[in-house]
Parts: sequence; C-alpha cells; structure tokens
Amino acid sequence: MIYTVTFNPALDYVIKVDQFTLGAVNRTEQENIYYGGKGLNVSAVLAALGYENTALGFVAGFTGREIEQGVKSLGFQSDFIRVEKGMSRINVKLKSREETEINGMGPEITAQDVNLLFEKLDRLKEGDILILSGSIPKSIDDDIYERIMKQLDGRGVRIAVDATKDLLANVLSYHPFLIKPNNHELGEMFGVVLHGEDEIISYGKLLQERGARNVLISMAGDGAILITEDKEVYRMGVPKGKVKNSVGAGDSMVAGFIAGYLENGSYEHALRLGSAAGSASAFSEGLAGREDIMKLYEELLKEGF
Repeated sequence: MIYTVTFNPALDYVIKVDQFTLGAVNRTEQENIYYGGKGLNVSAVLAALGYENTALGFVAGFTGREIEQGVKSLGFQSDFIRVEKGMSRINVKLKSREETEINGMGPEITAQDVNLLFEKLDRLKEGDILILSGSIPKSIDDDIYERIMKQLDGRGVRIAVDATKDLLANVLSYHPFLIKPNNHELGEMFGVVLHGEDEIISYGKLLQERGARNVLISMAGDGAILITEDKEVYRMGVPKGKVKNSVGAGDSMVAGFIAGYLENGSYEHALRLGSAAGSASAFSEGLAGREDIMKLYEELLKEGF
C-alpha cells in the first residue's frame, strides 16, 4: 500500500480577476475549488495513474468534512484524524496582473492527535511506501518527520520526502528512499548558488553521502536530474507546452516517479514518468490526468529523453 501524509490539508479557492484593485469591490471572472495540500496532490496523481493509496493527516471543522468527502471523487482513500479545535484551511489564490496567495492557519493539532497519527503509521509493513511532503503546522514540533522515520526505521518501508532545508536535511540519516529538492532548494541547503548541471550533481551526491538513496532534483524549465542509489545519473528534458499553473507540479513529479518505479523497477522510466506528470500538471489548470501524462511521456520518449 502507498500512504501519503498531509499535515495541513486545505480547500484551495482559486479565483481570477481581470484587473484586481486594492480597496475596491472586485468581481471574479473564474473560480474553482481544489482539495489542496502536497500529500493530497500526490495521492490524486497516483490514483490517476492507477495506483491505490491512502491519504493520512488532520482535518477539522466544516472544511475538513468537505475535504474528507471531496477526496473520494479524486479516486483515493483517506484515513484522516479529526481534531477538535479550529478548521481545515481555506487558501485563497488570486490570479490577476500578479498572483497573490492568502493561506489559512489550519486547526490546532494536539499531542494526542499526533499520537493517533503514529498509531496509524505503526501499522505500515515491509514493502509499503510512505510519502511525506509539505510544511509543518505551527502546532506540531518541527522534528515530526524525523520522529516518523525513526519509528519506521528498519521495517522495510520505503519513504519519499519532499520538503525543504532542515526538514529534509534532518531525515537523511534515516536513508529515505527518495528526496526531491529543486535546484534552488538544494543550493540553499548548502548556502550556495548552484551554476550548471555539474554543480547540481555534485551537491546532489553530497545528499547521498549523508544518507539519501535516490536524489531527484527538479529544475523547472531545464528538466530534472536523478542520482540513483546505484550511482547512475539520469537527465530528463521537458516537453513542449505552456505553463498555466505551478501548484502541484512538484507533487505530480513525485507521484509519477513512484508510479513509474513500481511499474517495472526502472529508475529511467520512473524519471520519465515523473517528469511527464510534473509537466502535465504545470500545463493544466489543476492536476493532470492519466491521458495528458502519458501523452507527454511519449513525447519525451520520442525526443530521446
């Protein structure tokens, strides 16, 4: 089984306003509501690619109930923990001449709530996959990723981590199956600005030396680089298309990579499917479906990537 964890899921209210004016009444031209959160994005794309999975995390209030009901339409299961105080976030994403985001706080998650999550995670067994992604709410200690990986250490659970800076650096000693920094995040971890693929690969290998098994580095329009546990380095370009939406592209890449690896164990195939999934979501208003992903996969294959 594949599990994802979203500590702070949300309803993303995405609106378009032609000429947004501060201090005035503005009317939307387009509006959509999505079920947001990095782990939920991963779950949705995995489901689109035909892989059953279960989303874990915390929900609260009427927005939490809507998230619980809504994810069923995306094709995956959920096993959320209901918390008592507050409500799940509503994030407003305003698209006009500039893009503006207002993100909600989320509910208050207690130590008892966290213990309930650990009880669920304690059921994972050898061969399962766990995907940890996204930021940590203020009400949860920022060592939560480390504590999860410590609890599951030695059980044969393959864990993918998509996080930044210390959240990522602090789990390397537990040998995550996959980490996915982008090139800028990779540089920030070492306090440098990376120039060119050689430097990116060099610093990616440093993360391997610190414990990561596979390092997937996304580089936006410049493609992606994968450094495998077998010490192979694969490069992948990007298909042609117009970027409409950056939200969820990185999560889609993680989902595509995991799906590709599970399909046949080939890291090259996993990288190609991950790149296709990430690009397909970037070229869509929301998360991409299987048809769009596979179309871009074939395009990358024809282009020799």
